[in-house]
Amino acid sequence: MTTTEEATHTGGPSLFRRLWRIVAGNVSTALLWPRLQLAMKAGLAAGIAFAIAPLMPGSAADYPYYAPLGALVAMYENVAGSIKQGAQTLAGLAIGIGLAFVLFILGSPSPLTVGIVMAFGVVLAGLPKIGAGRDWIPTAALLVLLVGGHNPDQFSFGYLLQMGAGVTVGILVNLLVFPPLHFRAAELSIAELRLALAQQLWDMAKALKESWPPEHEDWSKRSDSLESSARAVRLAVEKADASRRANPRRRLHPRDIELDYRNLRDLERVTFHVQDVTQVLSDVIWAKDTPFVVPDEYAAPLADAMSGVGDILRSIEEESPEEQLALVEAADSAVKALTGRIGGEQTATDAPSAVESILMSLHRMLRVVKSSAASG
Repeated sequence: MTTTEEATHTGGPSLFRRLWRIVAGNVSTALLWPRLQLAMKAGLAAGIAFAIAPLMPGSAADYPYYAPLGALVAMYENVAGSIKQGAQTLAGLAIGIGLAFVLFILGSPSPLTVGIVMAFGVVLAGLPKIGAGRDWIPTAALLVLLVGGHNPDQFSFGYLLQMGAGVTVGILVNLLVFPPLHFRAAELSIAELRLALAQQLWDMAKALKESWPPEHEDWSKRSDSLESSARAVRLAVEKADASRRANPRRRLHPRDIELDYRNLRDLERVTFHVQDVTQVLSDVIWAKDTPFVVPDEYAAPLADAMSGVGDILRSIEEESPEEQLALVEAADSAVKALTGRIGGEQTATDAPSAVESILMSLHRMLRVVKSSAASG
């Protein structure tokens, strides 16, 4: 086997390209501006903490390297998170140091005492609301036992004081140096999900007007991606909410987070109904064990109603309130007209119809997007 054949057989070049894309994607994600901003602030906080560490009183000045560690521990993507994480870390340190002093009664460090410290530390790490401090309980206890040596009092004092100073510096730097607000990311993620749902409805409407089975079927595989997108929007809104807490910049950049949460809940409901329509229509077209059909005479009006709901979702991002209202009325009329037809006409086939199920989902979507259009 030649080298070229071996590379082709083993997938060498393609494997290398896949690995390169993965590495490049992870690196580009890590180098996004929010991460770079956090890194620069962490470096600044660590430098300041190390500069003031020798100024700490008494024996604390002998342990200056714990101050930048405290600054890094407190550096979080939002101010409220910094305060919470810093406080939890100091609480965990205090508990761990206290545990070590209690166990000093057992004598000098030995395999037995170290094992007991670790066991109790892990137990105490399960305390409720200790959060980020849970991992520091056994760590602090072990450091006091092994590093504190014959002067555990001095080491514990210096360790806790330097970490406290570093945590304070980290919180102040995060508070005073451009504390981030993640409002724009939440706004964009909401808009992207709306347009993705609109596109899904348009693609399904197009499939209804094509010769069956439709030539394009990528829409039938998007259900999971729509659900993932909805979860990503929730995370973005929650992140935006967390970023405004204890953030002085929120007064300069006010935003109605409650409206974002309402939009999120509306989009989650619409996503559920769009997924339901996707599943029903996919089963009707491709599943061999599904007895339901979409009668030919209802395919075009059903597609128009589906497109109309998609147009409303798009209009919330792009059109005036008047245009949104007109689209809502048009889609509502299309759904009601087709519903009336189904109740008063005989179809050309005796097979049960899936149109009623799809219309019910469209009706429920309309109820949701009406409120979104009104608030938007």
